[in-house]
Amino acid sequence: MSSVPTPQLPQYRITLFYGPEAVAGSVERIHCVFNVKKRSWKAGTQVVVELDDAQLAKAEKAIELEAWTKTSLVSLPEVEWREAEARVPDLFAQAVCAVKLDLAIEHGIPQENLTIGADRFGPELEHAIFDQRSRIIEYLRTELDLPGN
Repeated sequence: MSSVPTPQLPQYRITLFYGPEAVAGSVERIHCVFNVKKRSWKAGTQVVVELDDAQLAKAEKAIELEAWTKTSLVSLPEVEWREAEARVPDLFAQAVCAVKLDLAIEHGIPQENLTIGADRFGPELEHAIFDQRSRIIEYLRTELDLPGN
């Protein structure tokens, strides 16, 4: 009898609740809200992840988002291209917020609603964006229904 190893279940179940939206009182910050549920928790929490314009700009540069958008959408019919291009900034912000949330989880988060401010994980986020470029691109491809390269 052979034993088949049980696949490792993720420790957290993370779902984008909504976003990005502007942070109240700030024109230079956006936030996404995620539902986060750890397997050992009885209930999940809401985690607000903030980014400022400078963080998004650095992330766009690291990913080379503008070039990726041009080359990835070029084969779409014009109407679809315009729709997809309009969605890219929001989808990109969601992906960057998700990377920042992962950084917070790695550092440990309590079982309570919380906000991860724009000022948290600056240098770590820059490195994570660079390291997780393929994850971000795959998220964009999936959400835009684009074929992979």
